[in-house]
Amino acid sequence: MDCDRTGTWGESRRVALAATLVSGIAVATIATVGACHTPTVEATTTTTATANTAKTAATAETTAQAPEFKPYTQVIPGTNVSFEMVPIPGGKFMMGSPATEKGRKDDEGPQIEVEIEPFWMGKYEVTWDEYDEFAKMYGLLKELKQSDLREIPPGREADAISYPTPLFPQEAVPIIMRMGREGGYPAASMTQLAAKMYTKWLSKKTGHFYRLPTEAEWEYACRAGSTTAYHFGDDPDDLEEYAWYFDNSELDDGLGAYRKVGQKKPNAWGLYDMHGNVAEWTLDQYIPDHYKKFEGRTVSWREVIAWPTQEHPRVVRGGGWDSDAPDLRAARRIGSQFPQWSLRDPQLPKSLWWHTETFWVGFRVVRPLNEPSEEEKLKYWDPDVDRILEILEQQRDRQIRALVEHTEREADPAEKK
Repeated sequence: MDCDRTGTWGESRRVALAATLVSGIAVATIATVGACHTPTVEATTTTTATANTAKTAATAETTAQAPEFKPYTQVIPGTNVSFEMVPIPGGKFMMGSPATEKGRKDDEGPQIEVEIEPFWMGKYEVTWDEYDEFAKMYGLLKELKQSDLREIPPGREADAISYPTPLFPQEAVPIIMRMGREGGYPAASMTQLAAKMYTKWLSKKTGHFYRLPTEAEWEYACRAGSTTAYHFGDDPDDLEEYAWYFDNSELDDGLGAYRKVGQKKPNAWGLYDMHGNVAEWTLDQYIPDHYKKFEGRTVSWREVIAWPTQEHPRVVRGGGWDSDAPDLRAARRIGSQFPQWSLRDPQLPKSLWWHTETFWVGFRVVRPLNEPSEEEKLKYWDPDVDRILEILEQQRDRQIRALVEHTEREADPAEKK
């Protein structure tokens, strides 16, 4: 399906279309999403791979975890697609980099001590196989006739999902197909809004709360107890074993590209591709001097979140396949750029769902051990600044928006034996 050249489909806070999603197929009924419903899931306990930790200094003060806090596999209901989640123990760490670190940027300091609560994190970056289960719903729902759809009931609008428009057929699809799409390649080039909406859809589908990591959570998980520039040490010459980046990402055609997830060594907590392959969206606004307000004291991960107040810049972490070694460091902060990240986007206004210059940016998901309230969840998922809301409201007649139905409740995959 071609992308509409006049604009993207927005999100209406008033009137929207609804459809029940059953096994990924849209039918003309109203979906019900209840707190007591969760999906059919399948779980397996995985063995966390260990990385070479000889060069790391394990300084994280970890807290005791409940017995059920273990690795698990989540099947996306109605599909044959699954993903693995790895437990990240709570603790404290020094966020940012010391003044002596090679390649350090001023926005990485001063270092601050941050206390992190336990959470699960995706073992790998979200793949196209996973993301396309979400993205394809735009086309499926659009094919339904208006007469077959009903409005979302009053009081249920907060539960609805906005689906992204298709990839740009000329500006993006050929590049993605050259690099790889099916079979474990990382999803890339989506905006932060699209990544957040995916986590909302995934949460509604599975009955478990998923979201993007905060900047502090991402760095803590990447370091995995280390205090060095990279989770494996300070020597960038060792990146070849752990990362896809500018020096090793060329394909046979001489052009760089991302690779299938999990091909390099993981960090000490079993997370793959935390350096390179695709950079990863976090929840935070990029504020160069953000750490200064916390200098000299220990802060919680909640307190240190830079909640966005404008559409750009927002933080991506880890560097990508087109990045130089210094940009892959654990403390490196990269702010999104507009319009530079969307130069080939032919639409006015520019797409809220895709960037045309960031085939090196993707994301991974987290799930906190302590689930927040339903009201708080919306803060992690939904549009958060006036400009985005205004565009979505202007385009309410073009958007594809729906509820997601759950199946009967089953055990949490993290609790299965």
